[in-house]
Amino acid sequence: MKLALACLAIAGTLAAGTVDAVPAQAATLNPSTASCPTPSVIRPAPDVKIPPVNPAALQKAIADLPAPDATAAVVRVGGSQGSWQGAAGVADIETGRKATEHVRFRVGSVTKMFTTAVVLQLVAEGRLSLDASVQDYLPGLLPASYPEIRVGQLLNHTSGLPAPDLPETLEWVYQTRFKTWKPREYVALAVRNPIEFTPGTRQHYLNVNTFVAGLLIEEVTGRSYEHEVTSRILRPLRMRDSYLPGTSPRVRGPHNKGYQAVPAGFEDAVPYAGGHVVDMTETSVTSTWASGDLISTAADLEKFVEALFSGTVVPPAQLEPMFTVPDVTMYDECGNTPASYTSGMTRFVLPGGVVAYGKSGARFGYAAGVGATRDLSRTLVYSINSTDAKGSGQNQRSLSILMASFS
Repeated sequence: MKLALACLAIAGTLAAGTVDAVPAQAATLNPSTASCPTPSVIRPAPDVKIPPVNPAALQKAIADLPAPDATAAVVRVGGSQGSWQGAAGVADIETGRKATEHVRFRVGSVTKMFTTAVVLQLVAEGRLSLDASVQDYLPGLLPASYPEIRVGQLLNHTSGLPAPDLPETLEWVYQTRFKTWKPREYVALAVRNPIEFTPGTRQHYLNVNTFVAGLLIEEVTGRSYEHEVTSRILRPLRMRDSYLPGTSPRVRGPHNKGYQAVPAGFEDAVPYAGGHVVDMTETSVTSTWASGDLISTAADLEKFVEALFSGTVVPPAQLEPMFTVPDVTMYDECGNTPASYTSGMTRFVLPGGVVAYGKSGARFGYAAGVGATRDLSRTLVYSINSTDAKGSGQNQRSLSILMASFS
């Protein structure tokens, strides 16, 4: 039973990136009308050792692809205890072309790690302060009625900023998939709503926080967000296959196509695995911008994780927020779930007590994730071409890969 609960908790962690394109509505805090059990907590085991890589378990996690839940997957495991790379499935369901490891994919909310890292670089340079007011740096962006919000509260999602009210239907998402959003347009739509809670008292994972962080980067540097991420991280780390697409809806170079399951009769639907899907490969990512627009590869993301955790990307003195979970509860119905997000990442404890940090992300057709132990004894990068990347059902495949990678 404990293992099952632990797996559910990890699955919830992996699902963190699934709110990228469809903003969550504000939760209703009314514990009296909800059943609120005491949250299950898995305790870290300080002396636990990462086992050698298990190729058989990793291969098994993706061996059945293509399958109804996913058309392809790419997995890359590394660290001091061994390495493994694998791919399975098809790159294109129409041609049946075999999926390969060396492909680009949309990383979704893994982008938040890059945005956070640039902000912390600016802190290290003395150009930003985590304790300073967002309103001081970006006057007029937030309503005058809002309380002071600190820069650090954006990064760890304790700002209280609300999500924009947007339709949540797949039909709307598909019909507007080529819409170009302006970052300030997105934030302005969000802050029509009241602040959700007093900043610093709860945690609510929302893209609006990283949108504002992206605007801070542009304001302080005088250059575009895309320029800063490229010049500060992608180019120095020689992440040659990674880029920020801006307004382009395409994925350049080799890639596995991304599909979304839809009901029969849906616009442009084609048969797949006893159901129907639509091709979501070409989609504007301006709706997630600094929260979720990066395109990368497994090899490039492995480089980034190794450099970040070792203190190469962000100086060690400023890196600690990325490994620190604020001592607050989540903004949910019960109000008793401990926070799990750090600044830019998530802290999770696996069955057995292994502590790891990382980030998952999802765009329609793509569920991606990175994770690592802090000592880099184990690293993981994966991309799953999930047919329901935004749904809770996609977690099982991610969970299987995670467990095979760290167990």
